[in-house]
Amino acid sequence: MYETELELRDLQALLDGSLARSTAHLRSIIRSGESTLTAEQLVRVLNGMFTLALSTVTARGEPRISGADGHFLHGRWVFGTSRTAAKARHLRARPAASCAYMRGEEVGVFAHGVAETLNPADGPAAPDWPEIREYLHQFYGDTSFDWSDAVFYRLQPTWMTAYASAPEQLLAELGHTVATG
Repeated sequence: MYETELELRDLQALLDGSLARSTAHLRSIIRSGESTLTAEQLVRVLNGMFTLALSTVTARGEPRISGADGHFLHGRWVFGTSRTAAKARHLRARPAASCAYMRGEEVGVFAHGVAETLNPADGPAAPDWPEIREYLHQFYGDTSFDWSDAVFYRLQPTWMTAYASAPEQLLAELGHTVATG
């Protein structure tokens, strides 16, 4: 878990506010207190690397979806790609993005927001890039890919929900105790 108490509070406010602004249909599926995860539970479930379905937008306004390694750090999704990839070109021009992590019908985390470039090729890196880069180097190692060609992003979410069909069972399987709230 990499989140501070403030980051957990902000994440909880985002989760609560997003669900409150959602349609009645979505709230009939993702029911507060029944099929949701708290911020604290979510960061425990999202420990490690997860394959994201990442959606970007073309110059014509058409959606494009692709896969990306996602790491949930400090209450935000971090993901990367090659600087020459289509998704990198899309995000440079139009940083709006959506991502989803789903594990069968058991877990679903959905987020919309703006992708912030953590290590731009032509400008200063994000202030916390050294910490994130260290995490990524420890996870992937130095030889997994060409680090000079890799660009990493953090999704600054404006909306996020976290669904779990059976939160208590999910957390028990992970060896965590359920924190209610």
